[in-house]
Amino acid sequence: MRDAVGSFVGWPSDLIFPDAETPTRPTHKVGKGISRRIESVASQKEVPGRKLKNAAKDIPTTSGTKSQIMMRLEKMVDESDIMHGAIRSIDFDEGVFGAAHFEIIAKEDMQQLFEHDELGIAVIHTYIWYMYVTLMRRTELCNRFNFIAASRINATLITKNPTSVKNDLVDRFMAAGDNTTPSLYFLPFNSGNGGHWVLVAMDLSRLIVYYLDSLSGDWSKYPSMKKTVDAAIIKFRSKKNYRNRKDITWVRVQCPQQNNSVDCGFFVLRFMRDIIALNRIDIPKMYFEEYKSYSRAHLDELKDELCQFIVDQRII
Repeated sequence: MRDAVGSFVGWPSDLIFPDAETPTRPTHKVGKGISRRIESVASQKEVPGRKLKNAAKDIPTTSGTKSQIMMRLEKMVDESDIMHGAIRSIDFDEGVFGAAHFEIIAKEDMQQLFEHDELGIAVIHTYIWYMYVTLMRRTELCNRFNFIAASRINATLITKNPTSVKNDLVDRFMAAGDNTTPSLYFLPFNSGNGGHWVLVAMDLSRLIVYYLDSLSGDWSKYPSMKKTVDAAIIKFRSKKNYRNRKDITWVRVQCPQQNNSVDCGFFVLRFMRDIIALNRIDIPKMYFEEYKSYSRAHLDELKDELCQFIVDQRII
């Protein structure tokens, strides 16, 4: 599974563009410094899926090997102070999670990408930021898709203080408007202590919650999560004086399944990416015909997109 790790392919020196020395905690707001190329992609008026498809053509990927952009970023990391314990603090656009948010990027986060290892919250969040900037910002998609920070809603926090987590979820719903038209809230949910990732997608207008798990089973594995989500939706609708015309319906989506113990985070990112690219609020119970299964190349594409974004944002 990791037979490419440790290999090296020479990269022409004239194509390497080292940044100036970067402080351990940059004072500039990286989230505001979107490159011109990214801005032009985000403002294009075309089908979201086409934007992703076209972008992918610029990132050649051979399944099981490292792409040129990944090797370039890996070299940048190797030559940076991150390898000696330094970190990068990144300010996200407020529109990503509905409030100010910053993320810490460290050596282990980059290694998760390079080695195709289990993903942590920092990588999950940074790819969400990439989707927001590249696909959604300044488009109507911001009214159709919203993200919930996994660092605020997860199994560990629910166990410690379920009321606080419920209120945080309500606050996120309130930040996005009246929610009377169909839209989805994406919650990448972690089972705790670096455990399994699943995707919970909530349509507040139709009282539908989609559950996407790349392993077998349904939400009954996480009863406290379901209880907290249901309670938050009901409280939100009460604060907005909306009538609860029916019970909340949970739908177990028959989504692509992983065949190892590390891919769950990559699958959750791919689920969100495909739903946004197809611009679909209603997720078919049997998932989308276009994506009945994911190959390693589908997951490598995510990594290359994120590597390119990190380079473009001058994070390292």
